[in-house]
Amino acid sequence: MKLTHYTVSKYALISLQILVLVFVSPLHAKAPQKIQIQTVIDEAYNKFSQQNPGKNADYIPALAKVDSAYFGLALVTPDGKIYTKGDVDQSFSIQSISKVFTLALAMEEKGAQTILDKVGVNATGLAFNSVTAIEQNPARSVNPLVNAGAMATVSLLDGSNDKAKWSTLAAWYDKFANRQLSVLQDVYKSESDTNSHNRAIAELLVSYDRFYGDVDLNLDIYTRQCSVAVTAKDLAIMASVFANNGVHPLTGKRLMSSDNVARVLAVMTTAGLYENSGQWAYQVGLPAKSGVGGGIIAVSPGQFSVAVFSPRLDAAGNSIRAQQAIDYIAEQLDANVF
Repeated sequence: MKLTHYTVSKYALISLQILVLVFVSPLHAKAPQKIQIQTVIDEAYNKFSQQNPGKNADYIPALAKVDSAYFGLALVTPDGKIYTKGDVDQSFSIQSISKVFTLALAMEEKGAQTILDKVGVNATGLAFNSVTAIEQNPARSVNPLVNAGAMATVSLLDGSNDKAKWSTLAAWYDKFANRQLSVLQDVYKSESDTNSHNRAIAELLVSYDRFYGDVDLNLDIYTRQCSVAVTAKDLAIMASVFANNGVHPLTGKRLMSSDNVARVLAVMTTAGLYENSGQWAYQVGLPAKSGVGGGIIAVSPGQFSVAVFSPRLDAAGNSIRAQQAIDYIAEQLDANVF
């Protein structure tokens, strides 16, 4: 048989489909057993509860005062089952984990191409509040999961004034949490009083036409979103939308398109733990996002979402004990997406 370009392409497509079935389908089909999940959560808690290295974030005074002994683990499966251990109902500030959900809203409102064109998606490889990352990039693009890109993403959101924009964003967070969230006013004030570095970053972006609205308004919205009060259980529920391909496991409502879920998870994989993101992907193999409030979320598509709260951080701003616990859970449940 003479192979034409069409037949070669056809057989290449068939081969690709076979590879997908062989290598991808088992990953999503092999859901962890319910009893096994609770056992693994309990083991992770017991394994790391007696060790607590690192220190609280202290550049935001309110975060330095949080009890560093808190330790809570929560996991949610696509069928809506919730597994918990420890301080899962203790409120804390969402901080940079909020960036994931704001990015999701911006993608739904503006489209993924707008995020690529106006913000950028490449990892900076530098600290989350780096000015150098902007200056060294000739295109001045940043990333939605570092401070500069997150503020630019907020500036893209619909809303003609502070009230309208915050109302939409807060309602969006509430849909993911499946309850009404609030703002920790002490954290909000503490951050507002100490956000001169973020203001400088926003003004620098303005000078490069990489900021898309009033600095004062959008900086305030950004500061407020980082001060939203959540629990480890809330975060696991919120992240479960990504694990369930955009459909909320507890309500059955679709919140995001499948395409946008895939893109959010890609950015989480490459930049979710800042300059340590590559090491995290290499070691754990799950899309994840940290916050300096001590929380980390991670997603195993089709299997589960997990959130851990422990306030003490490493030098990059990631909770040490949360990283350890999620690493253990991912290994025990064979969840590495790679």
